[in-house]
Amino acid sequence: MDRVTPMSSIMGQSSEGFSKVIPGKQFNFPADHLAHDQFRQEWWYLTANLTNEQGEPLGLQWTQFRIALSPNAPSKTGSSWATNQLYMAHSGLTTSEQHWANERWSRGQPQLAGVTPSPLNIKLEDWIWQSQGDNLFPAQLNVQTAEYHYSLQLDSTAPFQLQGEKGYSIKSKDGSVASYYYSQPFIQVSGEITLHGKRQKVSGQAWLDREWSSQFLNKHQQGWDWFAIHLDDGSALMLFQLRTSETAGGHFYSARRMFSDGTGVQIPNEEIQLSATKWQQMDSVTRPIAWQVKIASQQIDIELSALNPNAVMSLSVNYWEGPISVKGSHQGVGYMELTGY
Repeated sequence: MDRVTPMSSIMGQSSEGFSKVIPGKQFNFPADHLAHDQFRQEWWYLTANLTNEQGEPLGLQWTQFRIALSPNAPSKTGSSWATNQLYMAHSGLTTSEQHWANERWSRGQPQLAGVTPSPLNIKLEDWIWQSQGDNLFPAQLNVQTAEYHYSLQLDSTAPFQLQGEKGYSIKSKDGSVASYYYSQPFIQVSGEITLHGKRQKVSGQAWLDREWSSQFLNKHQQGWDWFAIHLDDGSALMLFQLRTSETAGGHFYSARRMFSDGTGVQIPNEEIQLSATKWQQMDSVTRPIAWQVKIASQQIDIELSALNPNAVMSLSVNYWEGPISVKGSHQGVGYMELTGY
C-alpha cells in the first residue's frame, strides 16, 4: 500500500450525502470545466511529453484536486473564509536521470485556490492555469517551485472525448462505482522550463483529464494503473486497470482509442490484455515499470517502458507518475500512473 496515505482510503470512502454519478448526463461546456462542489472529489489533470532544444525527452505533470470535506457548504452568512472545499495541487518534472515532485494545499477561497470563469482560471496560489476565455484552450500554465519553473502555452482545437459510456465511466465489474470523465488528448505545447536556474525551450504534446465523482473505488479495490498514450498514427489510447482480488471479482479494465476529429472507439473490458513485464523496488515499494498491452480488435500489441523508473511522487499521497515510451505494433510516447502499491 502507499507509504503515506493509501489511495483507497481517500478514493474509497463513503459517498453518503454527496451527489451521485448516474448514466445519461448531458455534458455542458464550458460549464463542466468548472468545479462540481456537490461531488466529493474532482481533478484537472495535465501530463505532457516534451523535448528540449537538444532533443532530450522530459515529462511534466500538473494536477489540481478538489476535495469536499462535507456534503453541505457553510452558511453564506458566516465568514468569507469558511468553506467545506479543500484544494490540493501536485506538480512533477521528469528527465531520464532525475525526477522532482511538489505539492501544495489550500482551502477553497478566491484569494487562495479555486476555479473561476470569465476567463477560466484554475489556481492554487501561484500555480495557475489561465485560459484566454471561458473555454479550456488556449491557455497558459505557470508553476514555480524551488527546483523548477515552467511557463507553457497550451492549445487544442480537437473536440473533447467522453470516456466510458458518453462520459459515464464505470470503475468496477459490478458497476458499483463510477465517475464523470472527459479528456482532451490532443494538446499542442510550447514554452519554457527553468531547471536549477537554467532556462530551456520545450515543445511537444499534452493530455488533459477531467474527472469527478463521490466515490472512485469500492472497498475491494486497492488502486489503479492508468496510461495516456499518443500513437504514431495520430491516434491516442486511454487505458486503465483497477486492481481487485480474484475473490472479489478480479481486475476491471477500460480503454478508448481516440482520434483528433472527435471520433473514438470504446474497447470492451474483455478485449484488453495488460500485463506487467518488469518490476522495480524503490522506498521499500515494488512497482511495475514496464508493461505489454494487447488489443486485438485495434491491432495493438505494444510495450510500454518508463523514461525514468524512479518517478515516485513522494507526497502526502504516494504514487508513481512519469513519461513512458511505446514500441511494437505502434511507436509513441505517453504517461503512466500507478497507485495503491
